[in-house]
Amino acid sequence: MLSPRRVKFRKQQRGRMCGVATRGNTIAFGQFALQAQECGWITSRQIEASRRAMTRYVKRGGKIWIRIFPDKPVTMRPAETRMGSGKGNPEFWVAVIKPGRILFEMGGAEITEAIAKEAMRLAQYKLPIKTKFLALDEQASAVEPETTVPVES
Repeated sequence: MLSPRRVKFRKQQRGRMCGVATRGNTIAFGQFALQAQECGWITSRQIEASRRAMTRYVKRGGKIWIRIFPDKPVTMRPAETRMGSGKGNPEFWVAVIKPGRILFEMGGAEITEAIAKEAMRLAQYKLPIKTKFLALDEQASAVEPETTVPVES
C-alpha cells in the first residue's frame, strides 16, 4: 500500500475540505479518467483496492496511472481510553480529495472506451466518494467551449 517514505512531522491536524481542485483536474497521461465529484478522504487501502479491480478487468493490458497519493497521516486513540493523554498514534494514510480531481487514468492501444468504462465502474465501487468517468475527447470540448463572434452588417 502507498505511504510516504518519510515526513517532516509525524502527526497532522485534520484540516478543512472546501473548494474545488485547481491542480490535477485535467487528463494528462491516458485517454480515459475517473474524476471526483465530491470531497473526502481516500485511504491507501481504497486506492489499492481500486487499482486491483481495474488491473484485473483489463487483464493487465494498457496502462493505469494513479494520480493521487496518500500523504496525510490519520491518528487514532486506543479504544476505551479516557479524555486527555494527548493525540493518538498514526494508524493509516489518506489522500485529501476535492471535487474535480482526477483519481485514475487509463490508456493504451488495446483499451477501448467500453473496457475503460467498465474497469472504472468497478473501481468506483471501492471508493467512498462520488466519481465520474471522463474520456479525453469529452474533456477537450468541456474545457474549451466554442466562441462565436457576432458579425456586424
